[in-house]
Amino acid sequence: MDTRAIVAGLAFALMWSSAFTSARIIVAEATPLAALTLRYLISGVIGIAIARVLGQSWHLTPTQWRATIVFGVLQNAVYLGLNFVAMQTIEASLAAIIASTMPLLVALAGWLFLKERLRPLGVAGLIAGVAGVGVIMGARLGGGVDLYGVALCAIGVVALTIATLSVRGATSGGNFLMIVGLQMLVGCVTLGLATLAFETPQMTPSWRLAAAFVYTTVVPGLAATFVWFWLVNRIGATRAATFHFLNPFFGVAIAALLLAEPLGPRDLIGVAIIALGILAVQISRQSKR
Repeated sequence: MDTRAIVAGLAFALMWSSAFTSARIIVAEATPLAALTLRYLISGVIGIAIARVLGQSWHLTPTQWRATIVFGVLQNAVYLGLNFVAMQTIEASLAAIIASTMPLLVALAGWLFLKERLRPLGVAGLIAGVAGVGVIMGARLGGGVDLYGVALCAIGVVALTIATLSVRGATSGGNFLMIVGLQMLVGCVTLGLATLAFETPQMTPSWRLAAAFVYTTVVPGLAATFVWFWLVNRIGATRAATFHFLNPFFGVAIAALLLAEPLGPRDLIGVAIIALGILAVQISRQSKR
């Protein structure tokens, strides 16, 4: 793995993890579904415009359209929609930790349902990941965490796992950025309907809200996606996914730094265990290849 790939992987992990902190700021001053709908509208239009400038077409293959719709609904609408709603009542660090278990769930589902072989190191990583989550949840439950918010995040990460397994390889054949832009518009439409059904949009204008919204739209929304695709094309999806082991660390560190969210010793131990579990699973899958 060359230096440019390492820098890109670190940048991706940092940008992805920071999204939870900026989302926490947004939902404190605006209704979550409406804010996320607007974000996807802006991100989708920008993404499609960039793709067109680069000569990419929106004439996708049937497989690519399936990937676009599945990911747009499950990842953009269900996963992020539920996380935005949940972060009205739970901390950004906890939401980031739950979301960071996605690589573990993908490996577990592939092993249980798709009959993918998992080496002993991968099995140990799964066990470590579960143990790490147990350590953190044990500490948080004692502190009166909102279980409804936790449940929403858990459903969201399961939806993201299903989306990841459903569309693996479906974006092959080019038009990566166009697919990303269209996925965002699918999420926009889905969340727009949810907003009409469940919310009365409200907002308290402030510079803090504006800065968080612009950051979330541009950095985790667009820049992180572009960096991820560049990284996958350069070193492959399995090696690129290794950088996910940094997400628990970055997620809790950014939330503690910018939101002053408290972190106890059991939180830090749990984060370290989850990160090692993710790394073990990814190294196991990489070695298999």
